[in-house]
Amino acid sequence: MTEISQQRPRPLRVLAAMSGGVDSAVAAARAAEAGHDVTGVHLALSANPQSFRTGARGCCTIEDSRDARRAADVIGIPFYVWDLAERFREDVVDDFVAEYEAGRTPNPCLRCNEKIKFAALLDKAIALGFDAVCTGHYAKVLVNEDGTRELHRASDMAKDQSYVLGVLDDRQLAHAMFPLGDTLTTKGEIRVEAERRGLAVAKKPDSHDICFIADGDTQGFLSNRLGKAEGDIVDESGAVVGSHEGAYGFTIGQRKGLRIGTPAPDGKPRYVLDISPVDNTVTVGPVAALDVSALSAIKPRWCGAAPTGPGTYTAQLRAHGGETEVRAELVDGQLEVSFTEPVRGVAPGQAIVLYDDTRVVGSATIATTRRTAAAAAAV
Repeated sequence: MTEISQQRPRPLRVLAAMSGGVDSAVAAARAAEAGHDVTGVHLALSANPQSFRTGARGCCTIEDSRDARRAADVIGIPFYVWDLAERFREDVVDDFVAEYEAGRTPNPCLRCNEKIKFAALLDKAIALGFDAVCTGHYAKVLVNEDGTRELHRASDMAKDQSYVLGVLDDRQLAHAMFPLGDTLTTKGEIRVEAERRGLAVAKKPDSHDICFIADGDTQGFLSNRLGKAEGDIVDESGAVVGSHEGAYGFTIGQRKGLRIGTPAPDGKPRYVLDISPVDNTVTVGPVAALDVSALSAIKPRWCGAAPTGPGTYTAQLRAHGGETEVRAELVDGQLEVSFTEPVRGVAPGQAIVLYDDTRVVGSATIATTRRTAAAAAAV
């Protein structure tokens, strides 16, 4: 098994997605240094870039496009800006709002990778004759002897980003290149490499927030889109303990910002257990009531052949979360998952990504969860 990189028998025509951050700039530089014919492209994802975050956040601002262009000039590669604002609004922003309105918790970065970087961008790249799309993600694509490809975790688990790539299918993996995937260095050393290469983004801060929410206030963003919708906060018995201005402003497992006027009988903190957009209520209760023993997930996507029969895997439930052992099986097109040990704070709308050691098996969107007997009793 080999990595998809400069080991290919011929130079590739590579389209490097350059966000304006340090990782994508170094990835593009490495691809060019490996002898590939690289063209840089920055994705304009907002019809009004001034409304997106400013201050060098590394994603969607006018400053980012300028930083990406300067990096391309230093690397010595052609550079273009592609307008995907309408597609981004439809597939990422509108989906984000709709999911919260339905009481679910989406991951917009995962959706962007699926719908924008490895669907809209890749389709356009292939139509223009490019062989691969290169990004600054920390993950690896390995090539088997029969030519099939596998997506694996990055060599450095501390920087691994395979979770948000778990939506990629066979065709997309065949055209994906991640030059940073085998980097066993700290982020500081990536910055040193960028500085050595003369890239001005070497000291640019990383982006951690949702790029299309300018001030980082997710609840305020949703309120502007959906309007205020006052409702009740209830406890496990159904007794009203507080009020809210929109159920969409809460997530399963949330503890802070509940504004509950009535303390719990035991005096302990309460957490969001359930969000019901139908009657606009938010249910809160003790932390033990968050324990989940199993879940069902829809819209599975496989990084290779779909698994047959039940199997034991490790699963990741959040972009920066740890692994947990699970038993999973595809039943009538739906992924049924049971946990070896209970997990907490699992919310519908999140993605579950399955792994076989370091190999990404695939992902699915959590539809429903089943609480442990103790958690159910607590509710």
